[in-house]
Amino acid sequence: MARINLFNQENVAMTDLNERIQETLASHPVLLFMKGSPDFPQCGFSAQAVAALRACDADFATFNIFEDSEIREGLKAYSNWPTYPQLYVNGELIGGCDIVVEMYHSGELKKMLDEVPAKA
Repeated sequence: MARINLFNQENVAMTDLNERIQETLASHPVLLFMKGSPDFPQCGFSAQAVAALRACDADFATFNIFEDSEIREGLKAYSNWPTYPQLYVNGELIGGCDIVVEMYHSGELKKMLDEVPAKA
């Protein structure tokens, strides 16, 4: 009987998941991983992040983490950020709700978002 090394399989699975995450991030210049949808956020923090993005007239995509448990858990390790929402701009993690709201109030969020090239 062959011995299966689960560690290697987990590494392969994590690599595949990281590739999925990277492809998703590459497809959307501004992406908010959130609980629920912009029109029906399922937590107050996600609602606040959406409100800040909308107040900046941002063109942004969202990903409902409740629809993909693999992404929901894997993104925490990928980003080294344990909570949701998570805002990414040009593939870079900006932060969660507190950071997004703070950046909105300082004007930094609008400035950053205005510098994002329009999606073709």
